[in-house]
Amino acid sequence: MTYLPTPQQLRYLVMLAETGHFGRAASACAVSQSTLSAGILALERGLDAQILDRAAPKHAVFTPLGLELVAKARAALTAIAAVAETADAARAPMSGPLRLGIIPTVGPFLLPKLMPALRHGFPALKLFLREDQTERLLEQLDDGLLDLLILAEPCTCGGAETFPLARDDFLAALPPGHPLAARESIPVAALSAENFLLLEDGHCLRDQVLAVCSAGMGREQKFAATSLHTLIQMVAGGLGVTLVPRLAISVGLAEGTGVELRRLEGAGGWRTLSMAWRPGSPRGAEYRAMAPLVVQACGG
Repeated sequence: MTYLPTPQQLRYLVMLAETGHFGRAASACAVSQSTLSAGILALERGLDAQILDRAAPKHAVFTPLGLELVAKARAALTAIAAVAETADAARAPMSGPLRLGIIPTVGPFLLPKLMPALRHGFPALKLFLREDQTERLLEQLDDGLLDLLILAEPCTCGGAETFPLARDDFLAALPPGHPLAARESIPVAALSAENFLLLEDGHCLRDQVLAVCSAGMGREQKFAATSLHTLIQMVAGGLGVTLVPRLAISVGLAEGTGVELRRLEGAGGWRTLSMAWRPGSPRGAEYRAMAPLVVQACGG
């Protein structure tokens, strides 16, 4: 008879791969280190396969077969979770836990309006939040660690199913008293002679702004900001110009900084706020039912 691993053994395996350490993996699984080690050993014996390189002195090092089994274990746990999700969705729609991931250039500006709306509209929903960059959120979605994402397109969304919510226009942000502030709107090409400030690598907004300004960007600053709040302060300090999303401006990002904000001329100066979830998720209809509340919070 074919040996079938238990879900708990698969959780041990995946958490060990994520942490690279037996102690941290055991803590994350709420078991003792000896229990987790015994579970991994039982899995190896049951499968008659070497999952770990036992010659590694300190950290958990996986064999090539072990890495392949980790990927299979993630997929299996996601499928198991989908069984419970299907039952939950049929029994009580829009209730129970929902693990929501959101990107840093949206979360601080959307959540203060979205959270009260969700509490009022879906009081039985128990929301857990994680803020991270797009690539890592999509990995966690694929691994079954998150259920739903709010992100900004265009971005590389892998195999996730996406649902557009609202257009979020970019505004030109200029230092106080900048000569271009005399204009009501600014062509992207007019920014080509300016020092252009961006977020650091990994933020999808950086790539989106670069795509908009690829034809007009001149000198790019060597400094990069870690957040939109820092980026605005850099502009306020006269270090350069940038583009910022209207969503952030609408909740006071530039208030009190003296930064001059102007519309962009021409097409393409925006991003699209979207929801994303795993293809075939049994809660897909529920996520679509949430969309009007999110759109309203976006100001759409």
